[in-house]
Amino acid sequence: MANTFTQLYIHLVFSPKNRDALIKKSWKENLEKYITGIVQNNGHKMLAVKCMPDHIHILIGYNVNQLIPQLVEHIKTSSTAWVNKEKLSKFKFEWQRGYGAFTHSRSQLDTVVKYIHNQEQHHQKKSFKEEYLEILKKNDIKYQDEYLFEFFENGGVWE
Repeated sequence: MANTFTQLYIHLVFSPKNRDALIKKSWKENLEKYITGIVQNNGHKMLAVKCMPDHIHILIGYNVNQLIPQLVEHIKTSSTAWVNKEKLSKFKFEWQRGYGAFTHSRSQLDTVVKYIHNQEQHHQKKSFKEEYLEILKKNDIKYQDEYLFEFFENGGVWE
C-alpha cells in the first residue's frame, strides 16, 4: 500500500496594521508562546518564532492538511483577540492584511532558525524594509511597491 509523505518548511513574515511598532518587549514572549500554541494546535510544528516591535517571523514544519492562508488568518485573528483581551497594547492591536510565506529546504533549517532567533542583532544593522525586500529578491518574487507593507523607518526599535 502506497503512503503519502511530505516534508515542507514555511517561513511566515507579517506585521501589525500600519506597520506600527506595537509589540512590546514586556509581552513579546507571551505572544510568541500564544502563537506557538495556535500553530501546534493546528497540526504544524513550530521551529522558530520571534517578535520584533513591528513584525514577526515564524518558521514551521508545515502540515499540508491546512491551507497557508487559513493558518495565517487563524494566527492573526486569534492572537489579535488575545492581545486586545489581555490589554497588552495601549492602542488597538491588529495585524496588517498581507504576509510573506517562503519555503525552505531541510538543509537550510539551522541557518533560518539562527536568522530568526538573531532578529534583534540583525535589526541593529538593517531595517525591516531592507530585510523584507532582500527576502523577496532572494526568492525571485516580483512585487509592486504599492502592494508591500507600509514601512516606517525606526519601527523596529524596542521601547
